[in-house]
Amino acid sequence: MKRGALALHPQLATLKATAVRAAAPTVKITHAERVVDSRSGATKGDLVEYYARIAERMLPHLRERPVALVRGPEGVAGEIFFQKHGEKLRIPGIHNLDPALWPGHPPMLEIATAEALVGAAQMNVIELHTWNSTTGAIDKPDRMIFDLDPGEAITWATVREAASLTREMLELLGLESFLKTSGGQGLHVVVPLRPQLGYDEVKDFSATVVRHLAQTLPKLFVAKSGARNRVGRIFVDYLRNGRGATTAAAFSARARARLGVGVPVAWKELKDLEAGDQWNIFTVFDRLAKRRVDPWKAYWSAKQALGPALRKLARV
Repeated sequence: MKRGALALHPQLATLKATAVRAAAPTVKITHAERVVDSRSGATKGDLVEYYARIAERMLPHLRERPVALVRGPEGVAGEIFFQKHGEKLRIPGIHNLDPALWPGHPPMLEIATAEALVGAAQMNVIELHTWNSTTGAIDKPDRMIFDLDPGEAITWATVREAASLTREMLELLGLESFLKTSGGQGLHVVVPLRPQLGYDEVKDFSATVVRHLAQTLPKLFVAKSGARNRVGRIFVDYLRNGRGATTAAAFSARARARLGVGVPVAWKELKDLEAGDQWNIFTVFDRLAKRRVDPWKAYWSAKQALGPALRKLARV
C-alpha cells in the first residue's frame, strides 16, 4: 500500500474505498464489520462510508463551530456519551480550538475537513452537535433553534402543524426560518441571525416565543421540559439557545435505531414529510440525487437582526 493511502479493514465489504480515500487519505479504519445498529444492520464501515460521502454537504454546517461528539463504541444499543474536548482522544484532522474561547475549560473541538469527519467515525462517533455561534464571535449566536419535541400520543400530523405554527409566529415577528428534520422524532426550526446579541438575550427571546405559543395554544404546546409535561403536547425546546448548548448538525446521523439523519428541507415539503427520521444514512443520498438544489440556499445569506423582532415581541 502506498504511503498515505487508506488502510481498509479486510472485512469492509460495503465501503466505497474511492470515496473514503478521497475524503481522508490518512485515516486507518478498524473493526469496520462491527454492527452499530441491529435494526438496519448498519456497521461501523457503513457509518464511515456515510460520513465520507456526505462530507461536502455537511462541512459548511461544521466549520468554525465548536462541536460536541456523541460516541457509541458498542453501537446505538450500548453506552452513549458526549465528548466536548480533545484531552482524552486524538482524532486525525480534528482541530483543538483556542482555550480562550471558553475560559476555564479544556480546548473545544472543530471538525473542518473530510479527514476529521471520517476520523471521528473511525473513533466511534455517531452524532455531531454544534454550538449556535462561530469562533469569530463565540459569545454572539448567529442562529436560533426551536426544537419541536413531541410527547406521547402526538401524531406526526400534529408535529407538522406545530412546525407550521412556529414558523407563522416567527414570521409575525419579521423573522425568516428554515426547516430541518431532526433525524429523531421531531423537527428543527432554525432562524439565522446576525451575530449581534449575546446568548442570554437570544435565549430569553426564544423562551418568550415558546411561552407565547404555549399560552395561546396550551393543548398543543408546552413551555416546560420533562416527559410528564409533554404528554399529549409538544415541547418547543428553546434551551438549545443557551451558551454551551448544542444541537445535532445538519446531516448528522443520530444514535438511534435505523440511524436517522437530520436533513434540511424546504417549507413547501413540510406537508409531505413522513417522519423526523424519514431519511437515514442509506437513503439520504437518494433524496440528494433527486433534489439537487439546496433547500437552504438562502439560509447562508439570510442573517437577520433580532432587535426589531424583540420590539415586536414586547408588544404581543
